[in-house]
Amino acid sequence: MTVAAWGSAPAAAYGPIGVPLVDLLDRVLATGVVVSGDLVIAIAEVPLVRLSLHALLSSVNERVPAPWTDSGPL
Repeated sequence: MTVAAWGSAPAAAYGPIGVPLVDLLDRVLATGVVVSGDLVIAIAEVPLVRLSLHALLSSVNERVPAPWTDSGPL
């Protein structure tokens, strides 16, 4: 058993913390994520413009058939 000296930290404490960006992106694309938000532009507390954002981020799987029978929704 090794005991660290007073005032020192173990070597693992200086390594990266959290989840690496590549792992996070892989997990998000595997399961999907919904991003939504609102932006309001106002002058003197009078709202002039409101923008709403709703986006679905997901990966595409070739094994899952398309829900439409023709070439696509457009």
